[in-house]
This record gives sequence, structure tokens and C-alpha cells, in this order.
Amino acid sequence: MSGVRKSFRVLALIGSGHALSHFYLLALPPLFPLIKAEFGVGYAELGLLLTLFNIATGAAQIPAGFLTDRIGARALLLAGVALMGLAIGLLGLSPAYPMMLALVVLAGIGNSVIHPSDYVIMAGSIAPRWLARAFGIHTFAGNLGFALAPVTMVGLAALAGWRGALCAAGLLALPVLLGLALCGRDLQGEARPRARRGDAEPAPGQATPPAGRRLLLAPPILLLLLFYMLMAMVTSGVQSFSVSALVAVQNLQLGAANGVLTTFLITSSAGILLGGLIADRTRRYALLSAIAFGSAALLLLLPALLALPALALAVLFGLAGLLQGSVRPARDMMVRAVTPAGATGRVFAFVMTGLSVGAAITPLLFGLILDLGEPRLVFWLLAAFFGAAILVILLVQEVAARAPAPAAGAGEVAAE
Repeated sequence: MSGVRKSFRVLALIGSGHALSHFYLLALPPLFPLIKAEFGVGYAELGLLLTLFNIATGAAQIPAGFLTDRIGARALLLAGVALMGLAIGLLGLSPAYPMMLALVVLAGIGNSVIHPSDYVIMAGSIAPRWLARAFGIHTFAGNLGFALAPVTMVGLAALAGWRGALCAAGLLALPVLLGLALCGRDLQGEARPRARRGDAEPAPGQATPPAGRRLLLAPPILLLLLFYMLMAMVTSGVQSFSVSALVAVQNLQLGAANGVLTTFLITSSAGILLGGLIADRTRRYALLSAIAFGSAALLLLLPALLALPALALAVLFGLAGLLQGSVRPARDMMVRAVTPAGATGRVFAFVMTGLSVGAAITPLLFGLILDLGEPRLVFWLLAAFFGAAILVILLVQEVAARAPAPAAGAGEVAAE
């Protein structure tokens, strides 16, 4: 029972940081109309804030992964959360749009440590038989941050304006930092594999072969990088400009459109928990992902084709969110399955760079589409991203089946 309690403490600690990370990623979009009015910028320029946030995360994430494997996760996690909170709080004090561009870069650098640090800690602290559920709970915590961000930021802005809302959001990092500092002894990293007698030592500055570029450029890992990117393009597209597209295409009131988005975020979180239970009981990850994504693609096409009431749109987006969320624990288990022992930080940092790349592309793309007056194209592209993800994950299954098994200590399951 003590092991179970410790696992829950670990998940609570890193989950709070993950939730805060996702909260910050979605802190700006609910405030876009207010920022747009004050600074006189367009939707494409507002989308650029999110793009730079995610580019900075992606650029710093792989170095953060190598540092996590080398020096440990806890110190980097504390530094990253502190930098995020500081940057988000300072956004509320920005005198002009260019300063906001610089601050979102700092926030992205802080955000870059979250995924490699958290996955190293889970690999070292959670029993293998519960690992998929742990991944699911961790991802659920991140989605909870997404779900809380719109209503919280809108509420804070109503009380204190958009500047006060961002300053208050920055202060949310303080209790998370306190918890990580006081209970950090529970955050154990992944054990490194012991070198066997006779193994050659790498030259100074040279990466060990399975942990260097050869590992990161292996076909299964490159395909999983692309899969993460496509999943992020869907999620980022829905979060950033689906509300604006629904208002334009379906003539919804802003409050009703935000309600549809909130439904998607809540059911996506529920789907993650369901997916964690499923992923601990099956290895047919590619088939389940293809079915879920194909169904979600059809659901998100309907708003482009039919005039629908707000309740029907909420149901469609809710089902799509449930299906999309259910794939995430399986996605992480597929990465774990092809990761050698001692390389969890760098491999997860590498593939999760796809999340940053996808999240950087979509807001700018969808902002340009809306500025050009083509809001229906938002829903067509969301469905296309789902379709591309299906092809990639089926290819991952095929390539992983032919690849040699990873070194001892990697994930305990295969992709199929």
C-alpha cells in the first residue's frame, strides 16, 4: 500500500506541474479579443504568440531531455516551472506587442523541461504494470490545465482586465514550486543500466551509440515524432481558433462556442483516463488509434457541412474529444516500448518536440485562414490531420514489427 501511496504522491507532484504547463499554453487565446483591441494586431499576429511559445519549447526540449538523463529531473523541473510562471506573469505588464513575443519565448523555454523530466520520473518511480495508467493520469492532469484555462482566464479578466489575469496566472506557479521543493525526495529518476565488463567506454564528448543520434533517428522514433506532431495539430487547432470558426460558420454566440470548446477539453480528459485503462490491457494500439481517429475525423467534418444547434455541436466535439484523448496513453506506451533503458528523457523529449512543432504550425495557419475569410477550411484541415495520423500510426506498427528489440530495461510492451 505504501508503494501505491508513493505513486499517487509522485503523480500529484508532477501532475500539478504538467497541469500548470498546459494552463499556460492556453492562457492567452481566451484573452485574444482584449489584446487585439489594445494593441491593434490581427489574428495571425496573435497566433504568432502561440507559435513562438511552441517553437521555443521544441527548440529547448531535446537539450532538456539530454540534461534530464545526465543530471536528474527534479532540479530542471523546478527551474522550468519557475521560468514559466515568471514569464506569464510579466506578460501582463507588457507595454507593447513585441515584448509579448519575447516573453512567450521565455515561457516556452521553461515549458521545455516538463515532458522529459516527468517521463523520467514516472519511469523511475512507477511500477511497470501501472505505467500506462500513470501516463494516462499525467496526461489527464495536463488536459485539466487546458480545460481550466479558458473559464479561469475569462473570469480573471472580467475582474482585473487581461493584464491582471496574466499576472494572477503567473502566481499560480508558487504553490507548485513549493510542493516540488518540499516533497522532491519522492521524485526518483530512471535507473541507469550498468555497464558490463568488457564494454568499450565512449570517447569524451561522444554519445553512447544507443543513446545518441542513431537512436533518435531510428525509423520507429521518427514516425512517432510525426504522429505526435499530427496529434498536436489537431489539439492546437481546436484550442486556438475552433471558437472563432464556430462563430463564423455556425453563427454561434461567443459564450456558446466557448462552451463547445470546453466540452471537447473535458471529454478529452475523460478519454485519457479511459485510454490508460485500455492501454494496460491490450497491445493493439495502432488498430485502436485508427478506429478512434477515423471516427473523430468524421465528427469534426460535420460542422463544415451542416448547420447545427449549439447542443449538437457540443455533442460532436465531446465525442471527438473522447476519442482523441483515448489514444494518448497508448501513444506514450509505444514510445516507451522502443526506448532503451537510461534514454527515456531524450527519447520522450525528441518525440514530444513533435507536439511543439504541431502546436506552432496550426495557430498561425488557422489565423491566416480566418483572416482570408475561409473558416470552414478549419474543420476540413482538422479531419485531414486525423487522417494523416492514421496512416502514420499504421506505418509505425509495420516498422516496429520489423525493428530489433530495444535494449533491456525498455518498455515492457511492443507496439502491436
